[in-house]
Amino acid sequence: MLSKIERTFICTTFGDFKIIKMPIENIPQIYTDNSNLPLDLFVYDFKMTNDVVKTKVNLSMNMFSFLQVGKKQVHFADTSIAVNKEQSLLIKKGNSLWTELLDIENVYYCKLLFFSENKLQEFLNKHSKPTTYNKDEIPYFVIENDAYISNYLNSLSAISSISTPFTENFLSVKFEEIMLYLFNKYGERFELYLHSLISKEVSPFKKVLESNIHSNLKLEEIAFLCNMSMSTFKRNFISEYNTSPGKWLQDKRLQKAKETLEEGKLKPSDIYLDFGYNNLSNFSTAFKNKFGKSPKEI
Repeated sequence: MLSKIERTFICTTFGDFKIIKMPIENIPQIYTDNSNLPLDLFVYDFKMTNDVVKTKVNLSMNMFSFLQVGKKQVHFADTSIAVNKEQSLLIKKGNSLWTELLDIENVYYCKLLFFSENKLQEFLNKHSKPTTYNKDEIPYFVIENDAYISNYLNSLSAISSISTPFTENFLSVKFEEIMLYLFNKYGERFELYLHSLISKEVSPFKKVLESNIHSNLKLEEIAFLCNMSMSTFKRNFISEYNTSPGKWLQDKRLQKAKETLEEGKLKPSDIYLDFGYNNLSNFSTAFKNKFGKSPKEI
């Protein structure tokens, strides 16, 4: 069912001028029954019958705006984009100003598909290899509407019209479908854009791991500190670093051990326990395999 959003404006008069104060709209929270964020995926049919100019929007989830009737303009911190019903937008979460204009029949309509960063990361882990991203990537991606997208939106509407305990599963399948279609349609440009949507802040998982690189903790102990099982820890590790945790951690620790020995203050027998080895022999073997020299030769 289409919904009409009523907006309230606060007007203050100064002489002959009226200043209109627009509230900040927290989206998608205002489309739900409460102030909490929806789950990982959320679909909303948005309809207006009044032009709205430069609405202040705090977008807390990445969002597809599949425009079907009307025009839309979005102002970001350092750029802006305008589209009509022939185009749709993928918009990065954050603050922006939205202008939405009616068509000649005095209506504006778009279907919104919100998705969490967790859902995006899950998709990228499955279908994309870790890659570098463009730090200057613009906060939107323009999608040219076509017959496939039109049919896709119809299928989303069909899902929304039925009541089933499997709705979330249906949406997961539909999310993967549109992502794969756009992968195929736009190729690497779209893939790189998706990677740019992932927060580049260090995750709690990486903070725990990297703060224990040079400790003597075992992988199982680090996984415990991350509040993860070993299998979950390994999956997260491979997703972040594109290599196995055992080899990565060993290489980091041996490199630090080499640097420590090169300072000339400590002997191999003084440090092997600090870098996670139970005995000097195992430490010496691993060290020589990596550097071609024994710790004593350093």
